[in-house]
Amino acid sequence: VRTSAMFFFAMLVLSSLLASSSADNPLSKGWGDEIAWRSLDDGLAEAKESEKPLMLLIHKSWCGACKALKPQFADSSEIRKLSEHFIMVNVQDDEEPKDPKYSPDGSYIPRILFLGSNGEVKRNINNAANNPSYKYYYSDPHQITAMMNTAIQQLASARMAALL
Repeated sequence: VRTSAMFFFAMLVLSSLLASSSADNPLSKGWGDEIAWRSLDDGLAEAKESEKPLMLLIHKSWCGACKALKPQFADSSEIRKLSEHFIMVNVQDDEEPKDPKYSPDGSYIPRILFLGSNGEVKRNINNAANNPSYKYYYSDPHQITAMMNTAIQQLASARMAALL
């Protein structure tokens, strides 16, 4: 009886921890609870107001490539650090925007797009060097952080030029 009571207590604590983790940041969907994720509508509005660029992650819950990338993305301290320079948006399944501008070279998944603060997809910020057929597909965190750094440099330069 004592063993089953301890097992029950342990399971209760574990389920409580798991529930609080997803409840703390339901927009993360497992892609990094420490990242300040926004919905697409909120993210676009915040990007416009703050003049920060937006990084849009489009994925599906059933996608094998998405499932493979998710824990690597979530565990990357560099992605977490660089995310502070962006409005971060994470859409899954039916949340995927229907506007064709969010599928510049197809509707494969996962896709990561970088948008200016005006909501315009920056088609030149892509992973074509690693995958010319699927320019917005990233298979590992190193590719993502390289493009996040590129986006920061390009979009900061454009912002500075607009101020001159």
